[in-house]
Parts: sequence; C-alpha cells; structure tokens
Amino acid sequence: MSFCSACLFFISTSGCSSLDEFDIRYLAKTDIDEVSEIHMQQISSLLRDLTEKLYKKNPSELKKNSRQTIESRLNQIFQCPPNENLAELGHQRGTNAILLGFEPDYTGDRIFAMMYGLYTMIHTSYNSKCEFFIPDALEAQSLYNSARNIEIFVWRLNTRLKEDGHPLIFTNTLEGEVKNLSYERIFGKLISLQDTMALIVSNRTGRIIKEVVLFTGMAFLPIGL
Repeated sequence: MSFCSACLFFISTSGCSSLDEFDIRYLAKTDIDEVSEIHMQQISSLLRDLTEKLYKKNPSELKKNSRQTIESRLNQIFQCPPNENLAELGHQRGTNAILLGFEPDYTGDRIFAMMYGLYTMIHTSYNSKCEFFIPDALEAQSLYNSARNIEIFVWRLNTRLKEDGHPLIFTNTLEGEVKNLSYERIFGKLISLQDTMALIVSNRTGRIIKEVVLFTGMAFLPIGL
C-alpha cells in the first residue's frame, strides 16, 4: 500500500470524532523532522537565556532604547518566522545583523543586533522553517557552518574591545578566584546541538560535510547557499 493510500485508509476508518482531534500534518512527519523541531526548540530556549543574561550583564545596551524591556526584546527576537521588519537594524538579519552589532561606531543596542542576528542565522540553517515535514530536506553543510559561525561569534565577543580597552559586551567575569563560565556552557550547548544535527542529516542523506579550519579573524561562513 502506498503512503497516500495508507493515509486515505487511515482517515476513512478513523471516524469523524477522531479526525477532530487529529492533525493530519503529523502523517507527513519523519523521525528526523521531529528531531529537527526539538533541536530548534532547545536552541531557541538557550538563546533566550543567553539574551537575558547579556542584558542583565550589560544594562547600558537596553537603556539605548528607553521604550524597551528585556521581555519586549525577547519577544521581538524570538518569533517564528522571525520578524524581518526591523528598521532599527537597517532590515539586516543573520550574520549581517551580527556584524552590525560589532561595528565600533554602532550606537544602537548591540545585544539586540547580535542576538537577533544569531537567531536568524541559525533559523536559516533549518531552511527558515518553523515546522518540518517529509519534503523539507535540511542541508548538513549549512548546519555545520552555523556551528562554526557560533564559534566565530564567541571569538569576536571575547576579543572585540572599545577604545577604552573594555569589551564591547561583557560576558564572563571573575567571581573571587573562580571564573564564571556560564556563557561558555550555553555556547557549547548551541555548538553541540548544531554539530549533532549536521551529523544526523549527513548520515541520513549520505552527503559529506566539508570541514573548515577556523583561524583568527575569520569571516562568517555562508548559510543556506
């Protein structure tokens, strides 16, 4: 019996009351679709936590727009599909928005630019989808490249300084003699999730991932090309 015939048989024998409770779209989902959605949900949760931590560590960034709160910024960033009508970022998204946040003379909210850029970059690596179904084939290379871009993002975050020698954005600090590595742990989880998803897709599709050796000052890798 073909997939479509099986679907029709299921529908015809299920009864009206069952159909009221059943979403037929789930017939078109595979295990990898479910895994993709779970990974994207975990990533969104980690990015939300990271954004909140960065704002609390760098309150001056939020004060650049007196109308905004941490919650309103979170709501602006973490929409699916993402909000693309953001004039304050010059309608930039992905790595272009990240780069905007790192510009030395940028006067806007750096955290908003960076985190919106990071979220939309990762979202693009999932084919800009909010849900996944059988025809939605992911690209292992895009997922892999996004993991490397997170590493490049972390390097820039740790090395870019203002003219006075202070970081553009404060992250880890020394608490007594113990270094607070909570930011590194979040970034590590994000990188691991993307690398794992890239391997899953590569194994499923049989496509080999072209690995990249990162070096100091490296530009962000393309996503979705």
